[in-house]
Amino acid sequence: MADTTTLQIDDLGVATITINRPEVHNAFDEHLIAELSARFESADKEEDVRLVVIAARGRTFCAGADLERMRQTADYSEAENLADSRILAKTLHRLNTMSKPTLVLIQGPAYGGGIGLIAACDIAISVRSATFSLSEVKLGLIPAVVSPYVIGAVGARQARRYFLTGERFDAQEAHRIGLVHLLVNDEGEMRAAAERYARMFMETAPGAVSASKDLIAAVRDKEISEELMEDTARRIADRRASDEAREGIGAFFDKRKPNW
Repeated sequence: MADTTTLQIDDLGVATITINRPEVHNAFDEHLIAELSARFESADKEEDVRLVVIAARGRTFCAGADLERMRQTADYSEAENLADSRILAKTLHRLNTMSKPTLVLIQGPAYGGGIGLIAACDIAISVRSATFSLSEVKLGLIPAVVSPYVIGAVGARQARRYFLTGERFDAQEAHRIGLVHLLVNDEGEMRAAAERYARMFMETAPGAVSASKDLIAAVRDKEISEELMEDTARRIADRRASDEAREGIGAFFDKRKPNW
């Protein structure tokens, strides 16, 4: 069976994971989900990788679940359906908790689970012509597995609208509600934007980036309490004593580039 994804790492340390099922609009099946999970793990473990980019081939970014496969799962037992759903849940969690920064390039429509991929990434860039929909309710389903990431990106108020109606929205609206960070006119501009972000991450300390991602996860939605203040104080104290901080501060005063 042909690979449904590819992984390429360039000289800058940018790992590009590309979804490669354009003939079915890059829809999820069990093979694609398994490959994505393996790619995420591989890229995250590679010491030289500084940025992970998620992209797709063809006109569609990702159409969500493969409907032919969904028709088959209708005959699964409850236990089989639960096991199947857990695989996608773990794959999205792996992407969401990756220690490396992640950037997703949306070159075309994204539906259902495809929006989950977008929401689980740190930075999202989309062409203006892309369209989006959480259309599960139109099939008698719900966007359950992707919901933590999508709600985290757009908030419960927007989820109340788009989860319940299944309506299609454009890239401008995706940008307005926080699903997408940057809009570009075409794929050429999108590649240029991705290169700019790659250069930005070459100037950041890898350990500090990873620690910042962990900080966001720890602080998000928490009330400001004595416990939280103590946790954040300890985090910055640890970073101040780190080799990266010594190098970064030293490089600043020496007027030179740090060694990362």
